[in-house]
Amino acid sequence: MQSRKVLLITGASTGIGEAAARQAVASGYRVVLAARSTEKLEALREELGENNAIAVTCDVSDWKAQQNMLNTTLERYGQIDAVFANAGFSKGSPFYGGENKFEEWKEMVLTNVFGAAVTARLCLPELVKTKGHFLITGSVVGHITSIRNLYAATKWAVSAIAQAVRNEMVGTGIRVTLLEPGVVDTPFWEAIPKPGTPELEPEDIARAMMYAISQPPHVDVNQVLIRPTGQPH
Repeated sequence: MQSRKVLLITGASTGIGEAAARQAVASGYRVVLAARSTEKLEALREELGENNAIAVTCDVSDWKAQQNMLNTTLERYGQIDAVFANAGFSKGSPFYGGENKFEEWKEMVLTNVFGAAVTARLCLPELVKTKGHFLITGSVVGHITSIRNLYAATKWAVSAIAQAVRNEMVGTGIRVTLLEPGVVDTPFWEAIPKPGTPELEPEDIARAMMYAISQPPHVDVNQVLIRPTGQPH
């Protein structure tokens, strides 16, 4: 009997990552839950069940923490079939006006860009073995910039990471999917004002993720741009 597939999710403690974990387990996957919040991760792991999930505290901006995440995954499950590089946040620091919060910028770039790149660099060799799937969370503002802060630039970088990984992995059997959500009702908005537009639920993005990874091996869903009905840009 073939072992159940393994999906590693960063930013798994809340929002899109949390919803993705639930839907993946419901579809038969075993999941690795990675995030900075140990307490939230453990609560989700307990909900999903010890046969379905493990929790690994990990700050993706820390290379060694990600190495530990990878090693823990392989020690427990021995394989990785899909990776969802989902960790990211925005502090909303503008380019002009307001306070100078350069440390916020640094933390955001290290998480959103460096962290996603490290996840790819460490996990791709394992995905080659399983002809697996690399998924990454971008944003509508990494497609059409409509906000005035550095967050949009980090998501343009994520779009570039997805394309670069896809180009590099041609011939390996690895699939690459960039998910670009519009406004989603998640804790993301705790740090910045939520726009007065319709919004998606985290489960909507999780379904898009499951759609991509459930396709047959010869089908590579490269990009999913998903807005709530009525969001103008």
